[in-house]
Amino acid sequence: MNEVSNNNQWRVGKRNLITDVPGLLVGNAGDDIIKTGVTVLTAAEPFTASVDIMGGAPGTRETACLAPDKLVEQVDALVLSGGSAFGLDAASGVMNALRESKRGFQVGPVQVPIVPAAIIFDLLNGGASDWSSNPYSALGNQAFEQAGVDFEVGTQGAGTGATTARLKGGLGSASLVMPDGVVVGALVVVNPHGSVVVSDGPHFWAAPFEMHDEFGGLGMAESHDVFSLPQNEKLRAYEALYASSGSHATSPENMNTTIAIVATNAAMNKAQLKRLAVAAQDGMARAIVPSHTPFDGDLVFSVSTGERPLKDTVMDSMQLGHAAAVCLSRAIAQGVYHAVAAEGDTLPAWSSLK
Repeated sequence: MNEVSNNNQWRVGKRNLITDVPGLLVGNAGDDIIKTGVTVLTAAEPFTASVDIMGGAPGTRETACLAPDKLVEQVDALVLSGGSAFGLDAASGVMNALRESKRGFQVGPVQVPIVPAAIIFDLLNGGASDWSSNPYSALGNQAFEQAGVDFEVGTQGAGTGATTARLKGGLGSASLVMPDGVVVGALVVVNPHGSVVVSDGPHFWAAPFEMHDEFGGLGMAESHDVFSLPQNEKLRAYEALYASSGSHATSPENMNTTIAIVATNAAMNKAQLKRLAVAAQDGMARAIVPSHTPFDGDLVFSVSTGERPLKDTVMDSMQLGHAAAVCLSRAIAQGVYHAVAAEGDTLPAWSSLK
């Protein structure tokens, strides 16, 4: 597939992970019994961040402070979590760890860690649901403690219990190094109402953006009906799972969301990062059909470590937006491609289509 771009200078980063952006660290923690988990992105120093939300059913914490007109300029970590609203407590575990390290926004003698978070719904995926106390704070703390430059994708972290319309979802990541040395990366939890594969698969919608056969090198599907939306199998799977107990699956709008982070070492303020997140949403639309539905809470955080100044604010920002969208498309496909089957799954892994 596409090894390089037309100018023969764009390339994949060393790890093909968001941590190719210098200074960024990612940690995962998961519970295979509950089929859920948490993924944390952090760094040794605070970083600038913004967010764009296009889905109709988001679940978030501290995202209002990321608006360009709000006081706080930088954050200490971003949290992606399973667990629906329960999963927002993962940020508490990360805050506790940061507080122990004496990090956070200085308010007089007090330091308050700033940890925005977003969640997916993974409560009806075949995992245990009889836990009595919220496990997500501990998972958040564990993920933060595991943060490093190398991490696993697929059925890992916040992608442990993710699902798509017809297949298991997962955690994905990808990177690009631009000709001037600016690095862009993406990290995503793939849990959409839509499908990442064409018709019955195995070809990915993101195939035109694949680099180095990173998700199988199958190329594009030979044909497809552009007006035919994929059959969503989640509700059927949930109903079958719970029919024997007399319970009923909830309505589809509560079962989906793709949440992502795009990052760069280019110096960008919150207003510029807002536009970067908006542009990156195109990558979601290219890799998931349909995307940004009323049944999803599709969200993209954007991050700058501020290492390299922009030479041309407008043109560089446009290039960065394109790179972020490409990275996000690739990361979405990789999250599903690397998912692995596990006992009790309600939907098959992509590998079953080969």
